[in-house]
Amino acid sequence: MKIALLPNLTRKHSREVTENICAFLDKRKVEYFFEKELDGEFGADRRYLSDGELLPLCDAAIAIGGDGSIIHAAKKACRYSKPVLGVNAGNLAFMSGIEKHEIELLDSLINGNYTTDRRMLLAVAVLDAGGSPIMRQDYCINDIVIARGEMIKLINLIVSCDGKRINKYYADGIIVSTPTGSTAYSLSAGGPVVDPRIESILLTPICTHSLFARSLIFDSNSELSVQIPEDESEKICISCDGDDSVNIPSGSIIKIKKSDIYANFIRIKNDSFIDVLNSKLAQRRV
Repeated sequence: MKIALLPNLTRKHSREVTENICAFLDKRKVEYFFEKELDGEFGADRRYLSDGELLPLCDAAIAIGGDGSIIHAAKKACRYSKPVLGVNAGNLAFMSGIEKHEIELLDSLINGNYTTDRRMLLAVAVLDAGGSPIMRQDYCINDIVIARGEMIKLINLIVSCDGKRINKYYADGIIVSTPTGSTAYSLSAGGPVVDPRIESILLTPICTHSLFARSLIFDSNSELSVQIPEDESEKICISCDGDDSVNIPSGSIIKIKKSDIYANFIRIKNDSFIDVLNSKLAQRRV
């Protein structure tokens, strides 16, 4: 087995956890590789490969960090149909398969004694008023956030599903998420928790100025359109999975639908979704 190690060294314990994983894999005589951008971080005797070489060569990826790190790694791996195991080097990490003190469980990965959770992604495209792309199509494992910029003012967003108008939201913004992302920002904004096995698209308004606006759940085959009114004067931004936001001008349309690409997360332990949910949220004393 060949493994791609994808640590996020900005996390407090990530380097220590990665070094422990390296020692474990060395003992088991398992080949592993790092991204080229980490060249030299773990010694000159390690192998550092470019993105185009790393994931095609490896059988699986191990992401070390928090949820953001694991999602970032999974978005790379899913383009090559490679499964990802998340190792929690942070605090909460819903997406982790094992904790930082459970490195010995990597024996199950090496021996092929694991299952994979197949998670749907969203594909998002942003078009200007003339129908030309503003940003290249992106893929999201958690969510797409369309929200106001620096000014603390409400914005108008017109949402349609399959060509039929749903609502005009006067709010701080909206969150469109996958079931995987239902435990992230959407949950904080009052959205429902959805079992990831139920493929669907969630729409959750952020601080909407309405007595009746609630989260909506759409069939996974739906296509949502979010229109920025031509007369909207406030700055509006879009962010996918917490990445840097992109400004979108008035009159733009954001198209969101289920992607044809899936992410596969390695599951070594037998914890159910409810087990993980209860365990992680208990840490926050929710």
